[in-house]
Amino acid sequence: MKCRIDSKKCKTFLNFGKMPLANGFLGKKDFNKEFFFNLKVSFNENLNLVQINENPKPEQMFNKNYPFFTGSSKLMKKHFENFSSWIKKEYKSINNIIEIGSNDGTFLSTFKNANIIGFEPSKSAHDISKKKNKSINSFFNLENINYAKNFKKKTDLVVGANVICHIPDQINLIKSIDHVLKKGGLFIFEEPYLGSMYEKISYDQIYDEHIYIFSATSVSKIYNLFDFELFDAIPQSTHGGSMRYVVGRKGVNKKTPRLLKILEDEKIKKIDSYIGCLNFASKVKNSKNNFIKKLIQIKSKGERICGYGATSKSTTILNYCKINSDLIDCIFDTTNEKIGKYSPGMHIPIINYNNFHKLNYKKVILFAWNHQKEIFKKEKKNKKNIEWISHLN
Repeated sequence: MKCRIDSKKCKTFLNFGKMPLANGFLGKKDFNKEFFFNLKVSFNENLNLVQINENPKPEQMFNKNYPFFTGSSKLMKKHFENFSSWIKKEYKSINNIIEIGSNDGTFLSTFKNANIIGFEPSKSAHDISKKKNKSINSFFNLENINYAKNFKKKTDLVVGANVICHIPDQINLIKSIDHVLKKGGLFIFEEPYLGSMYEKISYDQIYDEHIYIFSATSVSKIYNLFDFELFDAIPQSTHGGSMRYVVGRKGVNKKTPRLLKILEDEKIKKIDSYIGCLNFASKVKNSKNNFIKKLIQIKSKGERICGYGATSKSTTILNYCKINSDLIDCIFDTTNEKIGKYSPGMHIPIINYNNFHKLNYKKVILFAWNHQKEIFKKEKKNKKNIEWISHLN
């Protein structure tokens, strides 16, 4: 297997086996034609980059039926308000903005007086966004860049949140950014952070959409291959631990002490070494065995188990651990596009959240663990009666 950014062969260190689309929630009639691929994870020593070996075509994942909307989470709405405020405070005179993977337009809506364009390939999200912002229903790449022809070399800021790791062709991405960004312009993006994934053993961060799990070292090395450099990085709490990366053209910005400290920490903690990958893989296998054992023990006592949050992350957990409806009765969710369907691969029923308290489950797997604070606040009245279970414990 060749790496997507340079020609060095990658070393595979983790194999999750056959995996469906993470957001491929489906009806019974579609069980027999469900798509699967082999989910293996590799490490590129040239770039210190963790990536999956094989990914479905982006069009299979991001289409008219894409079921995730940023605005459905109060936590994420607040995060993007804070993100926007931070940009306006740190980098003044931001007028021309392009967002990659703008989803339902939640983030771009916080820039009231800017000239903005969002690129969103998922029509379901684009249809919401276009009511608030200028939204292009296309992937951001060299082929589609003319949709923003008035932004060529005039863009102050290109931004992406939890989307850059979705893009297989990073070279095309960087060339597209170069096409629109002015000399002093910035590319700022946030992604789930490799160091946080290692620390939490949150292997469910790895699925079809997350082609790469970045670190500060890997981002620095990738952009150094082009006319760009990483000059700042800021840890974030979103998505179970993320990092905000600030990239500019070479020689324009001085690297911050904060970034230099993060890069040094990654060396010390072996976050960006093959040894670190092997250590993580060992912990993942132990986590899997302990989680399955815990669920079997609960069922052996005659107790019922349900899931909370039909997340894309849950697809990796359920399929890797081979957990089906024999162990979990159902998964409760609030997303209309998922309710009444079945989970990818393991085919566990997705039930309307309105029935959660009526059915009185005491053992609940929190698949949406990265929204724990928001969920626990919501379920405060009933929290005493529920034992929340997580594969992270």
